[in-house]
Amino acid sequence: MPSSLLRPELADDVSDWFREHARDLPWRRPETTPWGVMVSEFMLQQTPVARVEPVWRVWIDEWPVPSALAAASRADVLRAWGKLGYPRRAMRLHAAAEAIATEHGDQVPSDVEVLESLPGVGSYTARAIAAFGYGKRCPVVDTNVRRVVARAVHGAGDAGPARVRADLADVEALLPGEDGPAALASAALMELGAVVCTARAPRCGLCPVHAQCAWIAAGRPAYAGPRRPVQGFAGTDRQVRGKLLDVLRAADAPVPRSALDEVWADGPQRDRCLDSLLVDGLAEQTTDGRFALGGSTPRG
Repeated sequence: MPSSLLRPELADDVSDWFREHARDLPWRRPETTPWGVMVSEFMLQQTPVARVEPVWRVWIDEWPVPSALAAASRADVLRAWGKLGYPRRAMRLHAAAEAIATEHGDQVPSDVEVLESLPGVGSYTARAIAAFGYGKRCPVVDTNVRRVVARAVHGAGDAGPARVRADLADVEALLPGEDGPAALASAALMELGAVVCTARAPRCGLCPVHAQCAWIAAGRPAYAGPRRPVQGFAGTDRQVRGKLLDVLRAADAPVPRSALDEVWADGPQRDRCLDSLLVDGLAEQTTDGRFALGGSTPRG
C-alpha cells in the first residue's frame, strides 16, 4: 500500500490521538527550550524515559543554557550523569555545549546541517532537535517510528534492518506540509510506537489507525526477516567500565588502584577497561598514581 495513500488520514489520526494521550514528559512542555530538548535527546539514547526524567530535571535546573554546562568541569558532568549509562554521551554533550556557547551565541542551532556539525549530534538527534525544539518539518526516524510505518503502511510485522534513505522517505511522505502539524505528527508517530505499536505486545485495539493499518488487514503476519542481535550486558566491558566509574563518582578525592581492583576480579579485563576510560577522558590518573573522574584536575 503506497504511503502517499495513507498520508492525510494517518498523520491526522495519530496527531489527534497524541493530543489526548501523550505522556506528560517535561521536555515536551511549551516552556522547554531547544536546549532542554537537546539534553533530553542525548539522555534518551538507549535509556528508558523513567530513568532519564529525574536526571534531566536536575541538569536543566543546574545548567539551563549551554554556556552553564560548558563552564562545568568534566568531573561534575560525569557525576551528574550518574548511572544513565554510556557516559561518553555526557562528554559529547559537554563538548557540544562548549561549541554552542562559543560559536553560536549560546543558542542551539535550528538548521539540521549545522546541528550535525556539533560534537555527538548525528542525523537522528539533529532532526529531533529541529522538529521538537523548533517545530520544524523534517522526518524524525527512530526504531518506534520505523515499526509504525512498517506495519501501518507496508503490512510487515517489523521494520527489519535500517534503510536510512528509504526510512526517511517513508516518513517524509506521511508528514503534513506545514511545519507545526508536521512536527506534531513526528512526535505522535514516535509516541504511538513507544506505547501502543510496541515490538512484542502491540495493543492494536487502542491504536488510532487500526482501521487503516496494512498489517491488520493482512492478518498480522509474523515478521520473518533478519533481526538485530540482542547484546547482553553481564560480564561485558561496558559493565566493568560502569563499575569502575561508580567508584570514581562516589569518591570525594582520587582513589588508589586497590579500590578499583576490588570491583572486578578479572584483572586483564579490568585493566583493559580502565585503560579505555583513560583514553576516552572519562577517568584520569594523578601524578601519585591514583585515579579520579576525568576533568577532576582544574584546567589551566
